[in-house]
Amino acid sequence: MKRRDFLRTVAMAATTAAVRESECGSGAAGQVMTVRGAISPDSLGPTLPHEHILVDFIGADKIGRDRYDPNEVFMVALPHLKRAYELGIRTLIECTPAYLGRDPLLLRRLSEASGLHILTNTGYYGAGREKFLPAHVFSETIAQLAQRWIGEWQNGIEGTGIRPGFIKIAVDAGVLSSVSRKLVHAAAQTHSATGLTIASHTGNGVAAMEQLDIVAKEGVDASAFVWVHAQNERDGAIHIRAARRGAWLSFDGVAPKTIERHAELVRVIREAGLLGRVLISHDAGWYHVGEPRGGLFRPYDTLFTQFIPVLKKAGFSDEEIQQLTVINPREAFGVRIRKSVEQ
Repeated sequence: MKRRDFLRTVAMAATTAAVRESECGSGAAGQVMTVRGAISPDSLGPTLPHEHILVDFIGADKIGRDRYDPNEVFMVALPHLKRAYELGIRTLIECTPAYLGRDPLLLRRLSEASGLHILTNTGYYGAGREKFLPAHVFSETIAQLAQRWIGEWQNGIEGTGIRPGFIKIAVDAGVLSSVSRKLVHAAAQTHSATGLTIASHTGNGVAAMEQLDIVAKEGVDASAFVWVHAQNERDGAIHIRAARRGAWLSFDGVAPKTIERHAELVRVIREAGLLGRVLISHDAGWYHVGEPRGGLFRPYDTLFTQFIPVLKKAGFSDEEIQQLTVINPREAFGVRIRKSVEQ
């Protein structure tokens, strides 16, 4: 899809969407927090809800900013971000957490140079058999962990003044470990204090449903929870159950080889009347620390150049494309406290 065609699609749907929201109420919060500061949710525009710019898989005990040259990362990543902007994308949500390569100053620099709004995060990554967790996670209480993350919201990250736009955690597949349960409880408590959305890299549906139960017990509504990598769960019935509870399904592996699979996932959710709970993205990028010039950097363009045309050919309307690319991300990442109705 060419840039002018995509922008025309969004523009055609905007009036209808605005009427619907004025009648029903969008529920969107008063702000979204980017690396350049707070903006109105209406300013997000077409959004990529799950991407990466830089990642370092060395492990929490060895990671450090001296392992890469930020100027090189800047030069490698910027053309891909500019390409995304040229396609009509206006916001990129960067999901690399602390101890895995989060660099808020680099993200702000790239945001200013590309014109894209970029969100960074607070939280910790417990998947990968807990290799990416700092040592204090294992000894601190839930409340102490939550206070660390709340502090980043209140005071900024690492003295930069840059505030997180959401909470990023991660858990492996299956029944949650005790440490993973701690992370989910801490994320829910952080949400209750900040209104930040929880985006959780989740191994499978078993782990997703257990997380939703924990979030509910903490008094947080499922609409504050994004099931990241939901496309990896093969049982569509679990997708439906999670979406009906109000959770967001992030089908974030869009790539040339996965287009048909992702189109089918979205179609099934639409048939269930739950298109308003879907987020779509690439989980692409990234500068891989430790490889020459960051290795292979996957672009952020397939969703708009190939995937959306497939959806349109399958009968998705302009309004439904607008729902997926603009309205849903705006709803999902607006900062507001969402209390549970399941208690």
